[in-house]
Amino acid sequence: MATITISSLQTFPSLHSLSLNSPQNTPTLSFYSQSKPFPSISLKSFNTTLKSKPRSLSITAAFKTLSETELITVPLTADEFNSKMPSDCGVYAVYDKSNDLQFIGVTRNIGASVFSHLKSVPELCHSVKVGVVVEPDKASLTEAWKSWMEEYIKTTGKVPPGNETGNATWIRQPSKKKADLRLTPGRHVQLTVPLEELIDRLVKENKVVAFIKGSRSAPMCGFSQKVVGILESEGVDYESVDVLDEEYNYGLRETLKKYSNWPTFPQIFMNGELVGGCDILTSMHEKGELAGHFKK
Repeated sequence: MATITISSLQTFPSLHSLSLNSPQNTPTLSFYSQSKPFPSISLKSFNTTLKSKPRSLSITAAFKTLSETELITVPLTADEFNSKMPSDCGVYAVYDKSNDLQFIGVTRNIGASVFSHLKSVPELCHSVKVGVVVEPDKASLTEAWKSWMEEYIKTTGKVPPGNETGNATWIRQPSKKKADLRLTPGRHVQLTVPLEELIDRLVKENKVVAFIKGSRSAPMCGFSQKVVGILESEGVDYESVDVLDEEYNYGLRETLKKYSNWPTFPQIFMNGELVGGCDILTSMHEKGELAGHFKK
C-alpha cells in the first residue's frame, strides 16, 4: 500500500471551506501551512456510559488517535443528541453502516454538526468518533483535525470520500438570502391603506413571517439572530421584515405591538397567527416540535 506524506494542509484544497461553527454563527476557518509545529494539545474522551452527568468528560494525558477513539452509534432524535452528544468544540469522524469512514470534520459544536449531517445524509451517518479539544483555539482544533486526517490517509492511502476535492455533500454551502419585505414604498409616501391592515395582509398571505430587528442577513440583536438561525437550521421557508427600517417600515414597531398584543421583538407568525417570540421558538426547537409545527 502506498504511503502518503502530508507536508501542509493545502494538500486538501476542498477542506479550506470547513467551518468552526455554532448554531448561531458560522465563521470560516482557513487552513494553511505552518513553518513551526503546532502546539501540543489534549483531548477529553467522551464517555457515553455516564448517566448522572451525561456531558461529563474526562481529560486524558495525551492526544487520542483516531484508531484509539471509541465508535459511538449516532442517536436518532434531538433529545437523545442533547443527552448523549457533546456540544463542545473538537473533531469528529462519521462512519456509515458498513463502518467505512465517510468524513472527518472540525467544529465549534460537535453535537450540532453531527445532527446536521444526520438530517442531510442519514444513509451515511450511522456512527461517529468524537474528540473534544480541551483548549479550543484555532491552532489546537486544526492540529486535532490534521492528526486524524493524516492517520487515516497513512492507513488507507486515500482521503475520506466526504473530504475529497469538490465534494459538497458534507460541507454546508452558504444559502442565498431572501430579501426582507417592505410594507410601504417609503416614509414620505402617503398610505392609502392603514398600516395595521398591511400587517394583517402580510401575515395572512405568507405562511411564516418573522418580524425581526435588522435584516435576515444582518440581525441587529441577539434574539433576532437566534430566531433567524433556528428558522434556517430547520429549513423553514419564511419571510422577514425589519422593524428597525424607519424608511420603508415607519411606525411598524408600535403598530405591530397593538396588532399582535405582544410587546417585544422578534415576533413570528404562522398562517396569520402569532407563534411567539425568541423564547417560545427556542423551546419548540429544543423539544423537536418546530419542524412538525411548521409543516401543518
